[in-house]
Amino acid sequence: MKLAAWIKKSGVSARELAARVGATEATISRLKNGHALPSMEMAGKIAHASGGAVTANDFLDLGPETPSSPGNGLDGARILLIISGGIAAYKSLDLIRRLKERNCELRVILTRGGSEFVTPLSVGALVGAAPYTDLFDTKTEFDIGHIRFARESDLIIIAPATADLMAKMAGGHADDLATAVLLATGAPILLAPAMNPHMWAHPATRRNVERLTLDGVSFIGPNQGEMAEANEAGVGRMAEVPEILGAMEIIVGKAGAKPLEGRHVIVTSGPTHEPIDPVRYIANRSSGKQGHAIAAAAARAGARVTLVTGPVGIADPSGVNVLRIEAAADMLKAVEGALPADIAIFAAAVADWRVAQLADQKLKKKPGANEMVLDLVQNPDILKLVSRGHKRPELVIGFAAETQNVVENAKTKRRAKGCDWIVANDVAHERGVMGGEKNAVHLVMEDGLEDWPEMTKEQVAEMLIERVASAFSPAKASA
Repeated sequence: MKLAAWIKKSGVSARELAARVGATEATISRLKNGHALPSMEMAGKIAHASGGAVTANDFLDLGPETPSSPGNGLDGARILLIISGGIAAYKSLDLIRRLKERNCELRVILTRGGSEFVTPLSVGALVGAAPYTDLFDTKTEFDIGHIRFARESDLIIIAPATADLMAKMAGGHADDLATAVLLATGAPILLAPAMNPHMWAHPATRRNVERLTLDGVSFIGPNQGEMAEANEAGVGRMAEVPEILGAMEIIVGKAGAKPLEGRHVIVTSGPTHEPIDPVRYIANRSSGKQGHAIAAAAARAGARVTLVTGPVGIADPSGVNVLRIEAAADMLKAVEGALPADIAIFAAAVADWRVAQLADQKLKKKPGANEMVLDLVQNPDILKLVSRGHKRPELVIGFAAETQNVVENAKTKRRAKGCDWIVANDVAHERGVMGGEKNAVHLVMEDGLEDWPEMTKEQVAEMLIERVASAFSPAKASA
C-alpha cells in the first residue's frame, strides 16, 4: 500500500495526521505528495494513528508510484528569501539550490549579520544574481526598491530567522532592507527560526512568536537536536530544507484561498470581570489565547471578524474589529450590536454569576466578623440567547470548559443551549490549559464527535476554521 493513497482514502487532513504522529504538517504533506520517504518509525506512528486499519508492515513500500521528483507546487512562484545572521545560514544555500530546481523566480536579501556566515559571492553564484543588502543602495532604491520587493513576491521566507529579526518584526521596526520589506509587504511570510534553545524559550521570544502568529506569520520549526555550540541541545535547530519546502508549497497553494471571504464572524474571547465593589471582581483564569487565535485564523480565511474580548494581557489580532468589554452584560450588548453574522464562535469564559447589588464603596472588613456573604445572581446566558434568538447566525459554536465528564457534559450543554457545535476541553489545573499554549479538544456536533489530539492553540484555531469553512453552507452572506 502506498502512503499517499492511504492518506487520501482516509479523509484525514495533513494537519490532523501531523498532530497525531508528532510531525510537522509540511512533513506529512511531502509524504502525501510522494516527495519523500518516511522512516520505519514514522510508518509505525502512522499505522498506530490509523486505529488498526493498517500496520507498519503495510508501509514497507512507501514511495510514490512513480520515481520521486522535485515538487511543482512552487513552479514559477515569486519567492523572496531573507538570510539573517545565524550559523544555520549555511542551510540557506541548499534551500536556494532546491528553489532554483523548482523553477522559482528567486530574489535574496542578505542581512549584515547573514553576510558574516555566507558571502554575497556564494549566494549570488547560486541565485544567478547578486543578493540585495542595502536599504539605501542607489541602484535598487531609485524606484523605491524595497516596496517593489514587498509587492512582487508570492511568499517571503526568512531562513534562518534569528531572535533579533523576529523581535524587530514584532515591534514593527524598519531600520534595514529586510525589515523595511517585511513591514511593507502583504505577501505571506514564513519564518524558519534558528537560535540557542535558551533564546527560543526566553519569555521575550515567546511573546514575539505569539505576536507574529496573531499577525498571520507562519512558522516552520525550530526542531529539537544538537546545536552548533558544544554541549548545547534542545529546541532551536532550524528546520531541514525538505520541511521548509513542504511548508512553502502549502502556503503558496493556499495563498489565494479565502474560504470565508464575504462572511461575518463574531468571536468572543477572554474572561469577564464581574465587579463586587470599586476594587474587587469575580473572574476566572482565561487568558484569551484560544479565542484570539480563532479570530486571527478566521481573518486569514477572508472573513470580516468582530472580536468581543474581556480583559486580557495579550495583543489584538491583526485585521479584526476589536470590541473590549468588562462584564457579561457588556459582552451580550456588544455581541447583539455586532449581529447579524454568518458564524458566531463563543470562546469566552463568561462568569456564570455576578453580585446582586454592586457596592458603591470598597467593602471593609468588620471587627469580629470572619465571614462576608455575597448575594449572587446568574449572568445572562449569551450562547443560549444568541442560539435561540431571531438574529441567530447560521452556525453557532460554543465552548465548554470542563473538569470532569468532559464529553458528556458538552453534549448536554449543546442540547440545552441550542447551538450547533460545542468545542469541549478539560481545564483541570494539572492540564495547564488555562493560560497555557496547548489545548486538546473534542468537537461535539448533533450527528457526531471528533476527538482532536493535543496541539497548540493556534493549530486548534486553524483546524476549527478549516472545519467551519468545509461545513458552512453557501447561503447568502449576512449584511
